[in-house]
Amino acid sequence: MRTTLRFGPELRRLRQETGLTLTELSMALNYDKGHLSKVERGERSASPDLARRCDAFLGANGELQHLAVRPETDSDTTGPPAAPGLLLVGRRTVLAAGTGSLIDLGLKLGGRAPSTADPLLPSFRMQFDQLRQLGQSTAPKVLLPLLETQTRTVAGLAADTPSATRAPALLLASRFAEFTGWMAQEAGDSDAALRWTGEAAELARVGGDPYLGSYALVRRALVTLYGGDAAGTVALARRAQNDELPPRIRGLAAQREAQGHALVGDERDCLRSLDRARELLDSDDARSGTEPVIGTTHVSDPAEMTTGWCLHDLGRPKAAAEVLDQECRRLPPHALRTRARYGFRRSLAHAASGEIEHACTIAGELLAVMPAVPSATVNSDVRRLARELSRFRSNRAVRDLQPALAGVLAPAHD
Repeated sequence: MRTTLRFGPELRRLRQETGLTLTELSMALNYDKGHLSKVERGERSASPDLARRCDAFLGANGELQHLAVRPETDSDTTGPPAAPGLLLVGRRTVLAAGTGSLIDLGLKLGGRAPSTADPLLPSFRMQFDQLRQLGQSTAPKVLLPLLETQTRTVAGLAADTPSATRAPALLLASRFAEFTGWMAQEAGDSDAALRWTGEAAELARVGGDPYLGSYALVRRALVTLYGGDAAGTVALARRAQNDELPPRIRGLAAQREAQGHALVGDERDCLRSLDRARELLDSDDARSGTEPVIGTTHVSDPAEMTTGWCLHDLGRPKAAAEVLDQECRRLPPHALRTRARYGFRRSLAHAASGEIEHACTIAGELLAVMPAVPSATVNSDVRRLARELSRFRSNRAVRDLQPALAGVLAPAHD
């Protein structure tokens, strides 16, 4: 028997075991009683969000989610699943491309080989920090050509540097490549995101940093997360938690593992991973260092923010809203992309809690800035919010918000 046909009877059985009437369950989940009745009778399929809420409220430990229809992969947020062995661009290929860029840009410095004391490398480091900042308020497709050029330029700088002093340029090039990969994913090109992340790992390895390759696993796990592949997300994240790795990478990997567990309703393992992430990210070793920070630089408490994110996927929207309310207030005003990412998840949590007008207020403010920072990944939550609000079409706040929602989700035309 198909699993979708077993969901309804199992929901009814669990509801009756707890002594709940259909009316009481509908009120608790903020769902129409008639809709739930049809789900129980097998006349309607349960959405992933409904399955999560039923699972959490009835304490089914992920069983109901397993019986629900899996969410479809959003075509503009993920590409094909990452191959088990990502083909990285080799050292010679990367450096040759970089050298060509240097020639084209006329940055050969008269043929002399720069040293680590040359002011050019610190200048590129400053540009990297500025580009990361610009990424918070600029469309990724606008930044990508510049990021690609700068990555190859800095790699070319390393190619023209004596081997004894080459490492700093290679390591900076690897950070450019990693950020380029993130912007490619934000632009909706997951294949390019994986390629650039692979280049970042290779550049770092050649530059003497064996750890960024492990962070590449965390980045790949983000692609699988947005693709709805919980098992792949957990597997990749666990590979990046070797005790020999720096605490920050392990902490970020533990967060990603928690998000994977949350997708399938595994609350116990999710919370354990979050506890591990919090401990690692709070350690002195994770906070020290002079290199560019790996991961977010705008979230004050990444583990707590991820907790709010996960609570929604675990079917606990009220608890998620409380955490996200607190953490979103701490985000800097200029970090528009980060504010949109967590703000729409916050709006979604409030909508799922039945606070429709408040959810619309939050979303309305965010939709106003989305044209400046379009995001294929954020759009996945915008779509979920649109589906959630579609159940309340008679609500005036929902009707007023619909044109702006539709405008953000409309296919872009170049």
